[in-house]
Amino acid sequence: MLSANPASATSSLGALPGDETRQVLWRFADRCDLQMLAQSARAAARGTVARLGAEGARNSRGWTGRKAGLLRVFDEAGLTAASLDPEHGGFITGPKNLALALVAFELSWVDAGAATCALAGHLALAPIHARGTPEQRAVYLTRASPTKAGDARPPARGAFVLTEPLPYTGVETGILGGKIRIAEWRDGGEPVLHVEKRGRFITNMDFATFAVAAVDSGDPRFKGSCMILLEAGDPGVFDRGAPAKKLVHQLSSTTDPVFSLRVPASRIVGGYRIKDGAIVPRYSHSEIIEAVFRRTRVTVGLMTAAKLLSAVEPIIRYHRGRFHGSAETTPGSPRYTLGLQAKQDTLHRLVDIWATGEAAASFGFAAARLFDELEPFERRKDEVFAAQGIEDPRSQFRALMKTEKDAIEFLELDAQPEASRDRDRHAALLADPIVQFAWRESLASVLCPAVKLWNTGHGATMMREAVSLMGGYGITEDCPGLLGQKWMDAQLEATYEGPEAVQRRQLTLTMATKLFMAQWRLWAADLRRIASEKNSAGACVLASAMELWLWTLRHLRDASDANGDELYNNTRQGVTFPLADALCWLMAARCQLLDILELEARGPPNAVVAEALPGLLGFLNDLCHVQAARAAGETARICAELVYGYQHHHDDNHTDSPAVAGLEEFCRLRGKLDGCLTGARLAKDRAAAALAAVMIPEALDYPA
Repeated sequence: MLSANPASATSSLGALPGDETRQVLWRFADRCDLQMLAQSARAAARGTVARLGAEGARNSRGWTGRKAGLLRVFDEAGLTAASLDPEHGGFITGPKNLALALVAFELSWVDAGAATCALAGHLALAPIHARGTPEQRAVYLTRASPTKAGDARPPARGAFVLTEPLPYTGVETGILGGKIRIAEWRDGGEPVLHVEKRGRFITNMDFATFAVAAVDSGDPRFKGSCMILLEAGDPGVFDRGAPAKKLVHQLSSTTDPVFSLRVPASRIVGGYRIKDGAIVPRYSHSEIIEAVFRRTRVTVGLMTAAKLLSAVEPIIRYHRGRFHGSAETTPGSPRYTLGLQAKQDTLHRLVDIWATGEAAASFGFAAARLFDELEPFERRKDEVFAAQGIEDPRSQFRALMKTEKDAIEFLELDAQPEASRDRDRHAALLADPIVQFAWRESLASVLCPAVKLWNTGHGATMMREAVSLMGGYGITEDCPGLLGQKWMDAQLEATYEGPEAVQRRQLTLTMATKLFMAQWRLWAADLRRIASEKNSAGACVLASAMELWLWTLRHLRDASDANGDELYNNTRQGVTFPLADALCWLMAARCQLLDILELEARGPPNAVVAEALPGLLGFLNDLCHVQAARAAGETARICAELVYGYQHHHDDNHTDSPAVAGLEEFCRLRGKLDGCLTGARLAKDRAAAALAAVMIPEALDYPA
């Protein structure tokens, strides 16, 4: 058990955390299939992918024969089949979100372009898996499975074609220039459609044999938008396009394709129905991408998390060897042994990078696990609603709103000690699939954009810090760990599947729901309990920051600015967006803390983990305390600016001024939060001292 007094806790680190520790932290210690997948992804990343990077393959943006060799490696490693069910050629039963998250993490540890290349194929299959007809699933998912021994069939490879030149890629996914028209519709026959689509910044097009394209109606006999399957052999133009002039992710194929094809209407993803003589797709393109992106955004967030954690070892190695070879540095002296680590600044800055990486990884993997947990309830919800004739999204939303009170009641009962709760009522709500779906859905709707926003946004900022700690070496091609390239890659990840504004906009809508707020209150209470029992890892300051954030949200929803205008609404993004940022800081730090508690509980029975566990727990505990304090500080700053910043300034002697009157509770909560920061800097000092003593391998396990 951790010491009840964090000031006396040991923060020692014999070596960097190993695989067994990570498996416990991220909850797949009992999943041999996921462990094997992660090892296969790592072997591909630190073997073929790393060699390509070391040999300069990143220096060209075109898709070359050397880069194409990645596809075979991914097939052989099982990465191509990671999202497929066994009946379609896959090997993992059940949801695959955590599986794909681990693939993204391991590949991005070396190169995010290679990770994008591998994951883009799964992205193309995701609309078919999520919304495709049974026939579409059977055909395309089976074709996408890697070729088995003795089978001459090459695997089908897909591309997800959403963005267009309107005029700039990634700006707006709701406005489509691509059009679909009815080319031929004979009596009693299936309609033949003509699709025109110009893609922009599309991954995998150099080798895609099919594409899933988003198009809008250009014909009065076709209603709304859809996503449609296009194949390279269809009549017309399937032009893969010229390479995009990107500066990053060069180990992935990215082009601007052009399509002008005739395809049968059965290719509409999810199918269609005929109404009043017109074709009506069962799902619009926006409904499909919502179902897809709410999961795949998480894997992108983990790509940046992997970069941060991969930076730790190269930075330590560079700092310790900084003065080797100098005639003025004697071997065995502190300057020779520690190098730049003899100074506290470099150690403290590396602690911040490592703490951010741990929080980002914990945040991302928590979201991936939640989506794995959510999927069975989502299928059950669809079955229940279908039996009740509730199928369109608006009707389902209204039906779910009716269960909101029941879901909140379940959460409150579930948080109570088992002996004191109403067991019959708890059991009834636990058995209700709609209630169980509702509270998980409300959480997933926040976690997904929050992970994408914080991991890639703040993560890119911290990657810049990592590069700066390498000095001039950081911006060279042979920088250990390829940190300069990873920093550049992170800029693109921040725009993937919607830039920061898109994520903040979604959070504005989802973080203020009654159901999510109920969970937030219970989290804060649970953190307060943890703090009273352990007094460790910053649980106290996190609880205080969450209480301050919740008070601020409620205040802003009811308050007006100095001009009498309401503060919290869709157009006041200067209010809602910063509040969303603060939420992300707190949720990431909370996930990091929960992972440490998991390691404390599950680590001792693991013989490999147990030996070094006390010191490792002390170190990770200190990292968590540092991150919790930073999250609380960001939250306090944002909340104070929002609460006070929209009022006119008054003389400080006027104690009854609008800037103070009515805000006594805010002042109390803010003061409480500041007091809870005690010990945070001591934790940072301990973590820094541990970094100066940790052993690292003699060389990186992949070439630079």
